[in-house]
Amino acid sequence: MIFTHDTTRLALLAALSLSYAGVCLAPWLRARARRRAAAAATAALANNPAWLVAYASQTGNAEELATQTARSLQLAGIPVRLCALAELTAIDLQQAERALFLVSTYGEGDAPDNAAAFMGHLMTGELALPQLHYCVLALGDRSYGQFCGFGRALDAWLATQGASRLFERIEVDRSAGAAIEQWFQHLSHLAGTSDAPDWSAPAFGDWRLTRRQLLNPGSEGGPIYHVELAPVEGSLPDWQSGDLVQVAPPLDPAQAREYSIASIPRDGGVHLLVRQHAHPDGSLGLASGWLTAQAAVGEVVQLRLRQHKRFRLEDNAQRPLILIGNGSGIAGLRGHLKSRVLAGQRRNWLIFGERNAAHDFHYREEIEHWHASGDLPRLDLAFSRDQAQRTYVQDRLRGNADEVRLWLEQGAAIYVCGSLAGMAGGVDQALQEMLGRPALDALAAQGRYRRDVY
Repeated sequence: MIFTHDTTRLALLAALSLSYAGVCLAPWLRARARRRAAAAATAALANNPAWLVAYASQTGNAEELATQTARSLQLAGIPVRLCALAELTAIDLQQAERALFLVSTYGEGDAPDNAAAFMGHLMTGELALPQLHYCVLALGDRSYGQFCGFGRALDAWLATQGASRLFERIEVDRSAGAAIEQWFQHLSHLAGTSDAPDWSAPAFGDWRLTRRQLLNPGSEGGPIYHVELAPVEGSLPDWQSGDLVQVAPPLDPAQAREYSIASIPRDGGVHLLVRQHAHPDGSLGLASGWLTAQAAVGEVVQLRLRQHKRFRLEDNAQRPLILIGNGSGIAGLRGHLKSRVLAGQRRNWLIFGERNAAHDFHYREEIEHWHASGDLPRLDLAFSRDQAQRTYVQDRLRGNADEVRLWLEQGAAIYVCGSLAGMAGGVDQALQEMLGRPALDALAAQGRYRRDVY
């Protein structure tokens, strides 16, 4: 009995000692994890140099647009250095691989005050920039004779130094919305192909519209259609989940529109989820109107596939996946889920949000089947208007913070697909709150935090 009593006391003492050691060790382990995350993020930046976003602004318009540009790139997982043009040095330009310039013209072709030093010290000389890929957004006023004079001069000087244009200069007359929208459309494309600035697009091919179905009759939002297409001739080309297509509308083929592919080759065709866009005057968007209303089933559509390496599964194919999206963003996530189900990978968690479950639960039958079968064991939904207090995917994320951390500790990757305004920023903020910015940056550096936002 004495021996048993002593053994019990020793066991209790050992347990208390281990508990105390755990309490003391936990803060040290957390601090070490933060240091490692910060080091990983720093190393990633060294291997993935930041894009320059430089502005020259007299009244603040160019600076505001530059800030929005930098934020859009950051939400797409691209490191950015935002600065005034006057802060850039010759060394900065010679070390940069990609630079976006948003510049105003002051008066008759003059540089704004905060760009005068750059113009005087750098643009008057020669500077070899063969490694630099750049683009220019020039803001001006056509009532002046030298419309966008400084932006044009900067563009010409950069090209003379051997730099290569990512796309042609965009000129904005007194903050014209169409030109600014064009800038952000180009920006969306760049964010998806940042690993290949010299990407050469294949020619558009003839594809036949084989099926179209309205998915959200009665919805408070715009009509959204499931669209299927197949090549007119030849075999179905190969693609991976996460890839995109570009559709050239017949009224303006130069304004191709990109859509996430919602299918895999096993499905026998390209599936798209297209929200019909209507302008204030009632006219429909060039591409969305063509795909959802104007083209008849059986008609030919000009289409080409595009690799989207930043959103492919790649090294994450064997990892648990947390898939987060809203609205038509379910398209890109559906492609990944189909790929996972086909490969027998069942460690999947979908967090999806829309307006109302009754009208806006896109691909409901399919998703609920995957959930019931165990192919999608974790499913969290946020239908914002089904209750008095609006609930969004970032709220579902915050409510499951412990589970998110557990999945990440088990090696999970996070994929976000959907609207840039609201959703992507809200999800990023929620993840930052629960993980810390260095840890989130480290996940992005490892390719475990990937976003396709628009």
